[in-house]
Amino acid sequence: MNIKLQKKIVGYEVVKPEEEAAAREAAQVEIEGRQSAKIIRMTERVARPEGMESLEGSTYKIKTPLDDHAMYVTINDIVLNAGTEHEQRRPFEIFINSKNMDHFQWIVALTRLMSAVFRKGGDVTFLAEELQAVFDPRGGYFKPGGKFMPSIIAEIGAVIEHHLQKIGLMEKEELSEQQQLILDQKRAEAEASVQKRTAEESADATYPASATLCNKCHTKAVVIMDNCATCLSCGYSKCG
Repeated sequence: MNIKLQKKIVGYEVVKPEEEAAAREAAQVEIEGRQSAKIIRMTERVARPEGMESLEGSTYKIKTPLDDHAMYVTINDIVLNAGTEHEQRRPFEIFINSKNMDHFQWIVALTRLMSAVFRKGGDVTFLAEELQAVFDPRGGYFKPGGKFMPSIIAEIGAVIEHHLQKIGLMEKEELSEQQQLILDQKRAEAEASVQKRTAEESADATYPASATLCNKCHTKAVVIMDNCATCLSCGYSKCG
């Protein structure tokens, strides 16, 4: 094979016969290793342990402002490689119970599909992300604490995420120290603002409900006395 040289030759090195033979042998070993490698596919179904009629699990309550009845989500787990350093807890089945029969069909379908995914094995964390991306066209709602939920399905996904974090299959996203300091500062400012507003409202409550705002002390304490507007807080009056 002819090779066209594009630059000047500034040095050279002769490959020794033994080095060339060693390189050829190493390449042959690598090729043989690739040909004999076995592909292991993680498709084995997770089966209920023999002789185990009960599984350990957790039940979570979902109460939305859209429904009078609460939903109870139960997730049962199995322990793989128990007693070894590779011991791992995995979800095995899920049940959702509610007195509201309006959701019965999709609840049964959803729980059966999710249980099948759990028993299939492999990575199941995608379920939490997919469910939390479901939006209700009628609008979502706010949970106690101010967190917005776009749908009931999304809250079920949040429950699954919490459970997977609890058993160690998902890592909880932690804020950095700087982000936490900024949040603490903002929270302190918000609480101070609320306390100030509450104090002002309490002070206003000491005056009649019909009182208006005083242009001098900016307090809702101006009332009509003897046909004259008078502030009950600072005494300011248009009549002098």
